[in-house]
Amino acid sequence: MTRLARRRPRSRRSDAAAARLTVLLGGAGVLHFVAPAPFDAQVPRALPGSARTYTYVSGVAEVALAAGLAAPRTRRLSGAAAAAFFVAVFPANVNMAVLWWRSSRTSTVQKVGVLLRLPLQIPLVTQAWSVYSARR
Repeated sequence: MTRLARRRPRSRRSDAAAARLTVLLGGAGVLHFVAPAPFDAQVPRALPGSARTYTYVSGVAEVALAAGLAAPRTRRLSGAAAAAFFVAVFPANVNMAVLWWRSSRTSTVQKVGVLLRLPLQIPLVTQAWSVYSARR
């Protein structure tokens, strides 16, 4: 039996996950350039340099990940990279939640929303990992 004959068929679930992540990451990446201020506010002040630089770098990363997930040849590697990316940006999401929670300018609904957003990183990581772990 040849190597190609032993391969499992592509997973429709991982293809669907890749499509969802492509749209999410592509849209978020573009937003980093169209409306960067909210993303600047998420950058921890302890990081050196300009918050805008981190916003643009993460926007480029998200667009690149989206492109990688959209292309079947690079989908698996991009799935692993996207999972790592979601883990890497989690501290910025926590920082935003802390800042919003402490702010008197943030409504209670916004505070609850930003806290509820944190566990949503789990399905993002698991979806990205499912793209990586799918056999091609």
